[in-house]
Amino acid sequence: MTQLTRADCLARDAADPLASLRERFELPPGVIYLDGNSLGARPKAALARAQQVVAQEWGVDLIKSWNTAGWFDMPKRLGDRLAPLIGARAGEVAVTDTTSLNLFKALAAALHLQAQGETAQRRVIVTERSNFPTDIYMAEGLANWLERGYTVRLVDSVDEIPAAVDGDCAVLMLTHVNYRTGYQHDMAALTRHAHAQGALVVWDLAHSAGAVPLDLHAAQADFAVGCTYKYLNGGPGAPAFIWVPQRHQARFNHPLSGWWGHARPFAMAPAFSPCEGIGRALCGTQPVVSLAMVECGLEIFEATSMDALRAKSLALTDLFIELVESRCAAHPLELVTPREHARRGSQVSFTHPHGYAVMAALIARGVIGDYREPHIMRFGFTPLYTSFADVWDAVEILNTILDQASYDIAAERSAVT
Repeated sequence: MTQLTRADCLARDAADPLASLRERFELPPGVIYLDGNSLGARPKAALARAQQVVAQEWGVDLIKSWNTAGWFDMPKRLGDRLAPLIGARAGEVAVTDTTSLNLFKALAAALHLQAQGETAQRRVIVTERSNFPTDIYMAEGLANWLERGYTVRLVDSVDEIPAAVDGDCAVLMLTHVNYRTGYQHDMAALTRHAHAQGALVVWDLAHSAGAVPLDLHAAQADFAVGCTYKYLNGGPGAPAFIWVPQRHQARFNHPLSGWWGHARPFAMAPAFSPCEGIGRALCGTQPVVSLAMVECGLEIFEATSMDALRAKSLALTDLFIELVESRCAAHPLELVTPREHARRGSQVSFTHPHGYAVMAALIARGVIGDYREPHIMRFGFTPLYTSFADVWDAVEILNTILDQASYDIAAERSAVT
């Protein structure tokens, strides 16, 4: 097999139909950013948009901007803009609150739906032990708070999921792409299996939205949530999103019944009456400045397609795996991300006995990935701005660090890894 060179990577970049999109992001010189799976890079348009919101809409127009600048309708308007990226329809997505809060709403609504019918005695929420911890925490918190015998059943492998979804299972709650390994579930197959057992399914799309093609309707999913600050490039702590398909909206009910979800919020009625449609997933007053930043990230996706992004993502991750395994073969690296395209998200994870120290050394050299226990170095590939030359250069620096053992195993851990 012909050995790849950096010139080959530059040639790929020159032929890349998505290459021009990189110019729409603010990327610091001397940095190879491979952490868009944790925090997306800043769209250049975001700075001007923030200044517009703060200086003009807030500073000059003041409270009038709830009407004149469209602040009030922003969660639904952004939801409609995000919907095509996840296979949703207009009026089914709201950008609001955090992923954790939206997951709480979706789980509560799913349990409420189950309690109304023939499945009323089901009391189990099934999820993976390797799920992102906040998802497990929210499920456990809701189960404990309800005090009606609900429990959370944790499975230790993907193969255990079908058997765990039995006659006691009310809800299957899964993250579509695992945050540690990048493993991608078969959404349609697992949803179909859960429905056959009488369970509902809640999907967390935090590591999927903007990274892999999604079709929630084709999969017949029940509810979905996700964040906007990763592959959607909405900014640190940007509001999350929640998807409620039209078929569930009339019976969508959750305990966080804030005034923004009221049918007539400015009637100031003492009793809560939920509005129609996706608006009933809203809770309190919305974070306008953060919401405005989300729109800047979503705009960029309209210049391409998820299929084109997926093709480049797989090419980038294939290249990274090939280069690491060929050029760093002398070192104790183990790939934990699936090689199979259908089971891989848009990240690659390798373990190393001193993973944290190696990642810290990479970051010090300008290659920014991140670390997750145990021993996992994560590298995220965002096709909107990651180049093939980035991949080559990152592996070159990784190989040098490993060959020279130029990392400090006694390095003090940062608060955020």
